[in-house]
Amino acid sequence: MINFNLLDYCLIILYFLIALIIGLRTKNTENSKLQYLLAGRTLTLPAFVATLVSTFYGGILGVGEFVYTSGISSWFLYAFPFYVFVFLFAMFFAKKIRQSNFYTIPDKLEKTYGKKVSVFGALMVFLLITPAPYVFMLGVIISLITGISIFYSTIACLLISTVFLFKGGLKADVNVNIFEFALMYLGFIVIIPFCISVIATPTELFSSLDDKYLDITGGNSIQYILVWFFIGAWAIVDPSFHQRCYAAKDEKTARNGVLISLIFWFVFDTLTTLTGLYAVLHLQNLENPVFAYPLLAESVLPTGFKAIFFIGLIATIMSTLHSYVFISGSTIGNDLFPKFFDKNNKSGDKNFYTQIGLVITGLISLLIIYLLPSVVSMWYTLGSIVVPALLISVISSYYKKLQINSNYIFTAMIFSFLISLLSFIYGYYNFDNGIYNYFLGLEPMYPGLFAGLFIFSLGLIKKFRTTV
Repeated sequence: MINFNLLDYCLIILYFLIALIIGLRTKNTENSKLQYLLAGRTLTLPAFVATLVSTFYGGILGVGEFVYTSGISSWFLYAFPFYVFVFLFAMFFAKKIRQSNFYTIPDKLEKTYGKKVSVFGALMVFLLITPAPYVFMLGVIISLITGISIFYSTIACLLISTVFLFKGGLKADVNVNIFEFALMYLGFIVIIPFCISVIATPTELFSSLDDKYLDITGGNSIQYILVWFFIGAWAIVDPSFHQRCYAAKDEKTARNGVLISLIFWFVFDTLTTLTGLYAVLHLQNLENPVFAYPLLAESVLPTGFKAIFFIGLIATIMSTLHSYVFISGSTIGNDLFPKFFDKNNKSGDKNFYTQIGLVITGLISLLIIYLLPSVVSMWYTLGSIVVPALLISVISSYYKKLQINSNYIFTAMIFSFLISLLSFIYGYYNFDNGIYNYFLGLEPMYPGLFAGLFIFSLGLIKKFRTTV
């Protein structure tokens, strides 16, 4: 446990109370699908930036672990590829997404490629943005603070993070995100001066670190680095990016909002990387590097400031948690259930299935945590398996020259997913001396991506021959 006194506990409780009040007091002007799922497409530039920045940066404990074990190469592997693809998203997709006036990625896939592609795309989206890792991380932090078991901490965090979504929808999600956006920066701004005072100046820090922590590649193979680079393409297919663009008040807000968000992510990455390097120097031989940030705060921060830092950690995770719960719920409620169980919306409530989807999402998240308590480490696997299946279909759906027969797209998605999955399973069952020995030595993303591109190319060739 972390040693907190009454003031620290009061500040943390105050954070949760304010977040709940903001979320529960949010009211929609009408009970419509547009208002509930997309806040009426009224997001202004400041709100757009705050909600996108906070939503896309939930894995803060994983970032701390990555920096502690890999040094600045964590920035090069994890952050830099996202910068590249976020910039591409802003320049080539943000405006098109807003102009399309859809609600979700599967909506766009159905319009372009039909129901089969849409349903499979919805399943991939659901896998890609499972909130389970964030529920687990938040549960771990609350357990660390209070001593309550992770099981009960996780359930409590899930309830607090979702209760305001049932009535407030995206508007409530965004309003709470704005509050959390300020706190995530405040937490790391607070800890760095204390690190400088207690541990070392930045100059002394870099001169004291072992060279392996300052190697930008981390000594990793080119193939491994390229996989992380392509995982950066996650930004192109991430549903939170698309949802925020659909909800923006206009195309300019969508594009400029993504570009401004990129600057904020760079600033936050700088803060988190520097803090992680201080943890490397100050906390030698941690048994569990995932606690690098919490244990550093315990070591250098006094009462009150320690609570502010932990609130920053909690806000960073919780912002992604409730956003992903809402997107997962809307994926079930908007893209899956109505297509099979209520095609004519006989329930009478346009948002009924999304609200049911929120409950199902929560239950599935708890089940995943129970079965895979190390689910945080699944980011790499999920990115490797799911991103190839979505990438081609989503990109081509926004560019008419790239659109091909839906049967080819559906086949490409299926084969991309299955081949990447089988490659991962092959490596899992050939695990030796801490190394996954994948088929032909290829990381799982490559065979799946190559298979999908090959089938997509066949579709393009057929389209070209037909038009000629």
